[in-house]
Amino acid sequence: MADPRTTRVLRQHLETERLLGVEAVPADAATLAAAADAARRSVAATPGATPSTPRAWAQPPAWGGGSQPGGTPLSDLPGTPLPERVAGDAAASLRVLDEQAVRGCTRCGLHAGRTQTVFGAGDPAAALMIVGEGPGAEEDRAGQPFVGAAGEILDKQLAAMKLSREAVYIANVVKCRPPDNRTPSSAEAATCGAYLRAQIEIVSPRVILTVGGPAAKLVLGVTRGITQVRGTWHTYDGPGGPIPVMPTFHPAYLLRAYTPENRRRVWEDLQAVMERLGDGAG
Repeated sequence: MADPRTTRVLRQHLETERLLGVEAVPADAATLAAAADAARRSVAATPGATPSTPRAWAQPPAWGGGSQPGGTPLSDLPGTPLPERVAGDAAASLRVLDEQAVRGCTRCGLHAGRTQTVFGAGDPAAALMIVGEGPGAEEDRAGQPFVGAAGEILDKQLAAMKLSREAVYIANVVKCRPPDNRTPSSAEAATCGAYLRAQIEIVSPRVILTVGGPAAKLVLGVTRGITQVRGTWHTYDGPGGPIPVMPTFHPAYLLRAYTPENRRRVWEDLQAVMERLGDGAG
Protein backbone atom coordinates (compact mmCIF):
# COMPACT_ATOMS: atom_id res chain seq x y z
CA MET A 1 0.00 0.00 0.00
CA ALA A 2 1.32 3.44 -0.93
CA ASP A 3 2.38 5.78 1.87
CA PRO A 4 0.32 8.99 2.45
CA ARG A 5 2.84 11.20 0.67
CA THR A 6 2.80 9.00 -2.44
CA THR A 7 -0.99 8.98 -2.37
CA ARG A 8 -1.08 12.77 -2.11
CA VAL A 9 1.38 13.22 -4.98
CA LEU A 10 -0.61 10.80 -7.16
CA ARG A 11 -3.84 12.61 -6.35
CA GLN A 12 -2.25 15.96 -7.29
CA HIS A 13 -1.03 14.41 -10.55
CA LEU A 14 -4.52 13.18 -11.38
CA GLU A 15 -6.04 16.57 -10.56
CA THR A 16 -3.46 18.23 -12.80
CA GLU A 17 -4.38 15.93 -15.69
CA ARG A 18 -8.06 16.68 -15.14
CA LEU A 19 -7.31 20.42 -15.29
CA LEU A 20 -5.51 19.72 -18.58
CA GLY A 21 -8.74 18.26 -19.95
CA VAL A 22 -8.28 14.52 -19.30
CA GLU A 23 -11.67 13.22 -18.16
CA ALA A 24 -10.69 9.62 -17.31
CA VAL A 25 -7.49 7.63 -16.78
CA PRO A 26 -6.70 3.90 -17.06
CA ALA A 27 -5.90 1.87 -13.95
CA ASP A 28 -2.29 0.78 -14.42
CA ALA A 29 0.57 3.24 -13.99
CA ALA A 30 2.31 2.51 -17.31
CA THR A 31 -0.82 3.16 -19.33
CA LEU A 32 -1.56 6.20 -17.16
CA ALA A 33 1.81 7.75 -18.02
CA ALA A 34 1.34 7.03 -21.72
CA ALA A 35 -2.14 8.54 -21.66
CA ALA A 36 -0.88 11.65 -19.87
CA ASP A 37 1.89 12.14 -22.45
CA ALA A 38 -0.63 11.67 -25.27
CA ALA A 39 -2.96 14.22 -23.69
CA ARG A 40 -0.15 16.74 -23.44
CA ARG A 41 0.83 16.20 -27.09
CA SER A 42 -2.80 16.56 -28.13
CA VAL A 43 -3.23 19.82 -26.22
CA ALA A 44 0.03 21.20 -27.61
CA ALA A 45 -1.15 20.40 -31.14
CA THR A 46 -4.44 22.29 -30.66
CA PRO A 47 -4.79 25.19 -33.13
CA GLY A 48 -3.96 28.49 -31.49
CA ALA A 49 -1.83 26.87 -28.79
CA THR A 50 1.08 29.28 -29.28
CA PRO A 51 1.56 31.19 -26.01
CA SER A 52 0.57 34.81 -26.15
CA THR A 53 1.44 37.72 -23.90
CA PRO A 54 -1.25 38.76 -21.40
CA ARG A 55 -2.78 42.13 -22.22
CA ALA A 56 -1.18 45.10 -20.51
CA TRP A 57 -2.95 48.09 -19.00
CA ALA A 58 -4.26 50.63 -21.49
CA GLN A 59 -2.09 53.14 -19.61
CA PRO A 60 0.26 52.76 -16.62
CA PRO A 61 -1.58 52.53 -13.28
CA ALA A 62 -1.80 55.97 -11.73
CA TRP A 63 -1.05 54.57 -8.29
CA GLY A 64 2.40 53.22 -9.18
CA GLY A 65 3.13 49.98 -7.44
CA GLY A 66 5.25 47.62 -5.43
CA SER A 67 8.26 49.15 -3.76
CA GLN A 68 8.51 51.97 -6.27
CA PRO A 69 8.05 55.52 -4.93
CA GLY A 70 4.39 56.53 -4.92
CA GLY A 71 3.08 52.96 -5.18
CA THR A 72 -0.39 52.75 -3.65
CA PRO A 73 -2.33 49.50 -3.34
CA LEU A 74 -6.10 49.30 -3.54
CA SER A 75 -6.45 49.49 0.24
CA ASP A 76 -4.97 53.02 0.20
CA LEU A 77 -6.82 54.49 -2.79
CA PRO A 78 -8.99 57.54 -2.08
CA GLY A 79 -12.44 56.53 -0.91
CA THR A 80 -15.81 57.04 -2.54
CA PRO A 81 -18.85 57.87 -0.37
CA LEU A 82 -20.67 54.57 0.07
CA PRO A 83 -23.90 53.55 1.80
CA GLU A 84 -23.67 52.38 5.37
CA ARG A 85 -23.29 48.67 5.95
CA VAL A 86 -25.81 46.49 7.72
CA ALA A 87 -24.17 45.51 10.98
CA GLY A 88 -23.47 41.80 11.23
CA ASP A 89 -25.01 40.96 7.84
CA ALA A 90 -22.53 40.66 4.96
CA ALA A 91 -25.18 39.60 2.44
CA ALA A 92 -27.37 42.61 3.21
CA SER A 93 -24.34 44.93 3.15
CA LEU A 94 -23.37 43.70 -0.31
CA ARG A 95 -26.95 44.08 -1.52
CA VAL A 96 -27.13 47.68 -0.25
CA LEU A 97 -23.77 48.49 -1.86
CA ASP A 98 -24.99 47.08 -5.17
CA GLU A 99 -28.45 48.62 -5.16
CA GLN A 100 -27.65 52.04 -3.73
CA ALA A 101 -24.19 52.69 -5.20
CA VAL A 102 -23.09 50.45 -8.06
CA ARG A 103 -26.20 49.99 -10.21
CA GLY A 104 -26.71 53.69 -10.77
CA CYS A 105 -23.05 54.66 -10.88
CA THR A 106 -22.01 57.21 -13.52
CA ARG A 107 -18.61 58.11 -12.05
CA CYS A 108 -16.69 57.09 -15.20
CA GLY A 109 -17.45 56.83 -18.90
CA LEU A 110 -17.96 53.06 -18.86
CA HIS A 111 -21.55 53.49 -17.68
CA ALA A 112 -22.55 54.87 -21.09
CA GLY A 113 -22.07 51.55 -22.87
CA ARG A 114 -23.34 49.06 -20.32
CA THR A 115 -26.47 46.98 -20.49
CA GLN A 116 -26.28 46.53 -16.73
CA THR A 117 -23.67 46.52 -14.00
CA VAL A 118 -21.98 43.28 -12.95
CA PHE A 119 -21.52 43.53 -9.20
CA GLY A 120 -20.42 40.12 -7.94
CA ALA A 121 -21.75 36.73 -6.95
CA GLY A 122 -21.25 33.92 -4.47
CA ASP A 123 -20.98 33.37 -0.75
CA PRO A 124 -20.87 36.70 1.12
CA ALA A 125 -18.82 35.00 3.85
CA ALA A 126 -16.53 33.03 1.54
CA ALA A 127 -13.04 32.03 2.61
CA LEU A 128 -11.84 32.54 -0.98
CA MET A 129 -12.52 35.63 -3.06
CA ILE A 130 -11.70 35.68 -6.78
CA VAL A 131 -11.06 39.04 -8.44
CA GLY A 132 -11.09 39.40 -12.21
CA GLU A 133 -10.71 42.28 -14.65
CA GLY A 134 -14.14 43.36 -15.86
CA PRO A 135 -17.33 42.15 -17.53
CA GLY A 136 -17.32 40.99 -21.13
CA ALA A 137 -20.24 40.98 -23.53
CA GLU A 138 -21.84 37.86 -22.05
CA GLU A 139 -21.41 39.09 -18.48
CA ASP A 140 -22.91 42.43 -19.48
CA ARG A 141 -26.01 40.65 -20.82
CA ALA A 142 -26.32 38.22 -17.90
CA GLY A 143 -25.39 40.59 -15.09
CA GLN A 144 -23.14 37.87 -13.62
CA PRO A 145 -19.33 37.60 -13.51
CA PHE A 146 -17.44 34.93 -15.43
CA VAL A 147 -19.99 33.41 -17.78
CA GLY A 148 -19.24 32.01 -21.22
CA ALA A 149 -16.04 30.20 -22.20
CA ALA A 150 -13.83 31.81 -19.55
CA GLY A 151 -16.45 31.03 -16.95
CA GLU A 152 -16.44 27.37 -17.96
CA ILE A 153 -12.68 27.25 -17.42
CA LEU A 154 -13.11 28.87 -13.99
CA ASP A 155 -15.79 26.32 -13.10
CA LYS A 156 -13.42 23.48 -13.98
CA GLN A 157 -10.67 25.05 -11.90
CA LEU A 158 -12.98 25.41 -8.92
CA ALA A 159 -14.13 21.80 -9.32
CA ALA A 160 -10.50 20.67 -9.31
CA MET A 161 -10.11 22.59 -6.04
CA LYS A 162 -13.19 20.80 -4.66
CA LEU A 163 -15.07 24.12 -4.66
CA SER A 164 -18.03 25.64 -6.47
CA ARG A 165 -19.19 29.13 -7.41
CA GLU A 166 -21.58 29.04 -4.47
CA ALA A 167 -18.68 28.45 -2.07
CA VAL A 168 -16.52 31.41 -3.20
CA TYR A 169 -17.15 35.08 -3.91
CA ILE A 170 -16.38 36.43 -7.39
CA ALA A 171 -16.03 40.09 -8.37
CA ASN A 172 -14.26 42.24 -10.95
CA VAL A 173 -12.07 45.34 -10.86
CA VAL A 174 -14.68 47.33 -12.82
CA LYS A 175 -18.42 46.74 -12.75
CA CYS A 176 -19.26 47.93 -16.29
CA ARG A 177 -18.12 46.40 -19.55
CA PRO A 178 -15.29 48.33 -21.27
CA PRO A 179 -15.98 48.93 -24.99
CA ASP A 180 -14.91 46.01 -27.19
CA ASN A 181 -13.82 44.17 -24.02
CA ARG A 182 -10.68 46.29 -23.80
CA THR A 183 -8.58 46.44 -20.65
CA PRO A 184 -9.90 49.02 -18.16
CA SER A 185 -7.84 52.20 -18.00
CA SER A 186 -6.08 53.06 -14.76
CA ALA A 187 -8.53 55.92 -14.19
CA GLU A 188 -11.54 53.63 -14.66
CA ALA A 189 -10.05 51.01 -12.36
CA ALA A 190 -9.20 53.57 -9.69
CA THR A 191 -12.71 55.05 -9.83
CA CYS A 192 -14.34 51.65 -9.46
CA GLY A 193 -11.73 50.49 -6.95
CA ALA A 194 -13.73 51.86 -4.02
CA TYR A 195 -16.50 49.36 -4.77
CA LEU A 196 -14.11 46.43 -4.96
CA ARG A 197 -12.39 47.55 -1.77
CA ALA A 198 -15.76 47.64 -0.01
CA GLN A 199 -16.60 44.16 -1.31
CA ILE A 200 -13.32 42.78 0.01
CA GLU A 201 -13.89 44.40 3.39
CA ILE A 202 -17.47 43.11 3.64
CA VAL A 203 -16.67 39.54 2.56
CA SER A 204 -13.42 39.55 4.54
CA PRO A 205 -12.00 36.46 2.80
CA ARG A 206 -9.11 34.47 4.19
CA VAL A 207 -7.46 34.32 0.74
CA ILE A 208 -7.79 36.39 -2.45
CA LEU A 209 -7.07 34.90 -5.89
CA THR A 210 -6.55 37.57 -8.55
CA VAL A 211 -6.85 36.41 -12.16
CA GLY A 212 -5.08 38.43 -14.83
CA GLY A 213 -2.74 41.40 -14.72
CA PRO A 214 -5.24 44.24 -14.17
CA ALA A 215 -6.70 42.60 -11.05
CA ALA A 216 -3.25 42.00 -9.56
CA LYS A 217 -2.14 45.54 -10.36
CA LEU A 218 -5.14 47.16 -8.72
CA VAL A 219 -5.40 44.94 -5.65
CA LEU A 220 -1.67 44.91 -4.94
CA GLY A 221 -0.51 48.22 -6.41
CA VAL A 222 2.17 46.60 -8.56
CA THR A 223 3.34 47.57 -12.04
CA ARG A 224 5.04 44.30 -12.95
CA GLY A 225 3.33 41.98 -15.43
CA ILE A 226 1.35 38.93 -14.40
CA THR A 227 4.11 36.57 -15.55
CA GLN A 228 6.40 38.18 -12.96
CA VAL A 229 4.00 38.20 -10.00
CA ARG A 230 2.00 34.98 -10.43
CA GLY A 231 2.87 32.02 -8.29
CA THR A 232 4.12 34.20 -5.41
CA TRP A 233 2.20 35.15 -2.29
CA HIS A 234 1.46 38.84 -1.78
CA THR A 235 -0.57 40.73 0.82
CA TYR A 236 -3.64 42.95 0.76
CA ASP A 237 -3.93 45.17 3.83
CA GLY A 238 -7.54 44.76 4.86
CA PRO A 239 -9.20 46.47 7.85
CA GLY A 240 -9.17 43.19 9.76
CA GLY A 241 -5.52 42.49 9.02
CA PRO A 242 -3.41 41.31 6.06
CA ILE A 243 -5.05 38.98 3.53
CA PRO A 244 -2.82 36.65 1.47
CA VAL A 245 -3.17 37.22 -2.28
CA MET A 246 -2.18 34.76 -5.02
CA PRO A 247 -2.09 36.23 -8.57
CA THR A 248 -2.52 33.84 -11.49
CA PHE A 249 -3.40 33.91 -15.19
CA HIS A 250 -6.92 34.82 -16.30
CA PRO A 251 -9.03 31.93 -17.68
CA ALA A 252 -9.39 33.90 -20.92
CA TYR A 253 -5.60 33.82 -21.29
CA LEU A 254 -5.67 30.05 -21.07
CA LEU A 255 -8.19 30.03 -23.90
CA ARG A 256 -5.73 31.99 -26.04
CA ALA A 257 -2.63 30.12 -24.91
CA TYR A 258 -3.97 26.60 -24.44
CA THR A 259 -0.75 24.83 -23.49
CA PRO A 260 0.06 22.22 -20.83
CA GLU A 261 2.77 24.51 -19.44
CA ASN A 262 0.40 27.42 -18.80
CA ARG A 263 -2.29 25.19 -17.35
CA ARG A 264 0.23 23.52 -15.09
CA ARG A 265 1.39 26.91 -13.83
CA VAL A 266 -2.18 27.87 -12.99
CA TRP A 267 -2.76 24.55 -11.26
CA GLU A 268 0.35 25.13 -9.13
CA ASP A 269 -1.10 28.50 -8.11
CA LEU A 270 -4.45 26.92 -7.28
CA GLN A 271 -2.77 24.20 -5.24
CA ALA A 272 -0.99 26.90 -3.22
CA VAL A 273 -4.38 28.51 -2.54
CA MET A 274 -5.83 25.15 -1.48
CA GLU A 275 -2.95 24.58 0.92
CA ARG A 276 -3.34 28.06 2.42
CA LEU A 277 -7.06 27.57 2.89
CA GLY A 278 -6.50 24.10 4.31
CA ASP A 279 -3.94 25.04 6.93
CA GLY A 280 -6.03 27.84 8.39
CA ALA A 281 -3.49 30.53 7.57
CA GLY A 282 -4.54 34.00 6.59
